[in-house]
Amino acid sequence: VLLKTTAGDIDIELWSKEAPKACRNFIQLCIEAYYDNTIFHRVVPGFIVQGGDPTGTGTGGESIYGAPFKDEFHSRLRFNRRGLVAMANAGPHDNGSQFFFTLGRADELNNKHTIFGKVTGDTVYNMLRLTEVDIDDEERPRNPHKIKSCEVLFNPFDDIIPREIKKPKKEKPEEEIKKLKPKGTKNFSLLSFGEEAEEEEEEVNRVSQDGDNEEADHDECIDSNEKNLMRERIAKKLKRDTSANVKSAAEGEVEKKSVSR
Repeated sequence: VLLKTTAGDIDIELWSKEAPKACRNFIQLCIEAYYDNTIFHRVVPGFIVQGGDPTGTGTGGESIYGAPFKDEFHSRLRFNRRGLVAMANAGPHDNGSQFFFTLGRADELNNKHTIFGKVTGDTVYNMLRLTEVDIDDEERPRNPHKIKSCEVLFNPFDDIIPREIKKPKKEKPEEEIKKLKPKGTKNFSLLSFGEEAEEEEEEVNRVSQDGDNEEADHDECIDSNEKNLMRERIAKKLKRDTSANVKSAAEGEVEKKSVSR
């Protein structure tokens, strides 16, 4: 298995005959991309570098079996040098997904942790680079290295069927979303639809504008009709007033004539 990390590639030789359960678990998790983007959350200089927890807390992770699996100890496999790969656990038969690399001899770990492989060739120096980080009082790196991806170069288990693992999506806060795009606009550069979505958006905007123009024309038509009606009413009133004035003037003439007589 080839682990591609931020410290460089790390080539791991697995011992599937000596530790079949641990190797099957590790290979399947690699195939499923379970370890992708996980950090090496614990570094103890001269002792171990630990990773394999998708939560990054050191308390998470699970095996492919749906429950912790049993330890696998072998008389020929001992913690006698650096570059060994073993299962991390919280006690006997409590193996999940977490694993660690040894940075030196660690006899105190014998018959407590399952050894299932070793780091090969010059990639051991990339493994050692995982320790070149600033560490806090709880053995946690402040800027940890991480596994970018895994590549299974040889799979001794032909019957492995990868599971579909759905990773939860991280939702962005509302304030961050508002900062990303101005009000009233849509940014399609971050979406997979691309140009098609932009064309659809432009079509919607065009139809919306046409609708607005039609409404405006309709409103103008209504205003024009109202103005015409008002003009007609004013004209009629003026006509009535003119007729009345003419009539009054005629009556006045009659009166004048009668008076004069």
